[in-house]
Amino acid sequence: MDERIASLPEVLETLDGEKVTSAEQWQQKRRPEIFKCFREHVFGREPCPDRLSFHMISEEQLKETIKSKKVRLTYVGPGGEGTFNVHLLIPCQSRQPVPAFLLINHQTPESPLSTSFWPTDEIVSRGYAAIVIHVQEIDPDFDDGFKNGVHALFDAPGEPRPKNAWGTLAAWAWGASRVMDYLETDPDIDQHRVAVVGHSRGGKTALWAGAVDQRFKMVVSNNSGCTGAALSRGKKGETIKAINTRFPHWFAENYKAFNDKEYDMPFDQHMLLSLIAPRLLYVTSATEDDWSDPESEFLSLLLTSPVYQLFGLKGLGESPYPSPEEPIIGEHVGYHLRTGQHDLVEYDWKCFLDFADRFL
Repeated sequence: MDERIASLPEVLETLDGEKVTSAEQWQQKRRPEIFKCFREHVFGREPCPDRLSFHMISEEQLKETIKSKKVRLTYVGPGGEGTFNVHLLIPCQSRQPVPAFLLINHQTPESPLSTSFWPTDEIVSRGYAAIVIHVQEIDPDFDDGFKNGVHALFDAPGEPRPKNAWGTLAAWAWGASRVMDYLETDPDIDQHRVAVVGHSRGGKTALWAGAVDQRFKMVVSNNSGCTGAALSRGKKGETIKAINTRFPHWFAENYKAFNDKEYDMPFDQHMLLSLIAPRLLYVTSATEDDWSDPESEFLSLLLTSPVYQLFGLKGLGESPYPSPEEPIIGEHVGYHLRTGQHDLVEYDWKCFLDFADRFL
């Protein structure tokens, strides 16, 4: 057996040694244990807003078949008030609420509406609303001691941050959950069929958003690599020490205790992916993305199968590592390896949409 697999914590065994054999055990006992572990040691503890409100900034008919909305979300914490915007493009062919893709976008807010990274024309033409948040509006992506963005409104002033305090990626995931709060009020959107999508650091964020907020019916992690979909044990390319050194603001301070100590962790990333079960989960890799380590991403997803099986779903079963452009679709779980570099492109979106057409 692969050394790293042999050393992995057992997903289906509780902290007190009880074997998990049912979906009920998973939901009531084992899942909360794993979730608490990632919240405490990796992403940090997010707060609840004191108040949350929504304001329609603009609403217009772009074409006969597409409606555009821009909504401002306002939240209140102990340190004051903050806002960020949500952009929606909604197909109007149906009189019924439509399913949606929410992109956690870490690119610049000035990027065009429809690109290969965010092909809104294709998404809307397939019958889905295309919704995007720009994470810089929630928490700018640089290390300034958490004085900017949403953290400043919730951290206790003048006090040292706890080592389990939320980092930047948890703040972005928090923002995605606030969008879900809004979508529950929007009659154009089917709140029960919302997929959250992210690429790279956004892919890590999408996984945590899906773990924290089970209202997301589908979670898509594109090229998320270290502390995303990829197993940390034996991983090639980026390591925990490398990511914590380069991006010290992304995670809780506690996570730095595992620099160069991956085999000492009481968790690994297959356990994060398992928190999505039995909902829809799609993971992608790219052939030239050695920093993310495609084989570790695939192996991690494969190891979620026992959890999906608790719900009567096969997951990916024992599928072999695929060739490029040959997606593997299991029960509620999908994966593809794409030829090319670390990116989010139209082929990836085609696969996400095909998967959503089948299950969402």
